[in-house]
Amino acid sequence: MKSVFLAIQLFIAITLIGLILMQTSKGGLQTQMGGADFYRTKRGAEKIVFTLTMLAASLFFLMTIINVFLVK
Repeated sequence: MKSVFLAIQLFIAITLIGLILMQTSKGGLQTQMGGADFYRTKRGAEKIVFTLTMLAASLFFLMTIINVFLVK
């Protein structure tokens, strides 16, 4: 049973890495140090990738908690 949860967590981790790498890099220190597009909104594919990244991060956190405390 534990190996199934570990496999799911590994799949989510790889998916999360891919989603992070797909995001645009316009939100770093450049925008915080006086960039013009600091308050722009996410639209289209960028919003979908951002939402999926947050979902994958939440699932990864949940699977970590399950693997640590519930699965023996």
